[in-house]
Amino acid sequence: MIETFALGDRVVMKKPHACGANEWAVTRTGADVKLRCAGCGRVVMLDRVDFLKRAKKNLGPSNERNSSEGNG
Repeated sequence: MIETFALGDRVVMKKPHACGANEWAVTRTGADVKLRCAGCGRVVMLDRVDFLKRAKKNLGPSNERNSSEGNG
């Protein structure tokens, strides 16, 4: 179970998605959390309590957000 997460973070869930990936990107936070599967792009919404139970590990900010900032 993770304690903190933010918009744009990548998280690993306890069980993999049907496509085989278990890494998700957080695209919305609040009372509900919106996630996008890193494998197939499927979008799901979970209530915050359910998300906190199902999440295993926070991997930090996604590469997509970092690459858009530019490196020089």
